[in-house]
Amino acid sequence: MTAASLDLTVEGAGEHGLDPAALERLAVALLAAEGVGGPCALGISFVAEAEMQALNAEHRAIDEVTDVLAFPLDGRDDLSPGLERQLGDVVICHAQALRQAADAGVEPVAEVRTLVLHGLLHLLEYDHETDAGEMLARQDELSGLLPQL
Repeated sequence: MTAASLDLTVEGAGEHGLDPAALERLAVALLAAEGVGGPCALGISFVAEAEMQALNAEHRAIDEVTDVLAFPLDGRDDLSPGLERQLGDVVICHAQALRQAADAGVEPVAEVRTLVLHGLLHLLEYDHETDAGEMLARQDELSGLLPQL
């Protein structure tokens, strides 16, 4: 397996003081840890509460703000060699991340990192709503191994 090369699109990070290069390092490290190689494409967007609420209502029929949504595409599907894996998009509500960080007593950047990890695992077909705890256990394990933001 060749290491993942990542075509990353980041929207809204700069206005929250987040470094797109650090987000890319985190994503590439997670893909390597998960055994995902080859060319990959990924989007990470930071949105306002109103947009997140609208997305949550549209895609999950829950009309409230949430912290992170993931919109997977190729996941772990078998692809022809050299074909770029379209991972999908992770959407994070920065205001919600700030509230959760305050509630948990952690730095906001640490909460954002957790949400990025969480969203990326969803793109790789993990689902804490249907599994027996594997996703959240893997998230905790990776949190101790992967780079900080």
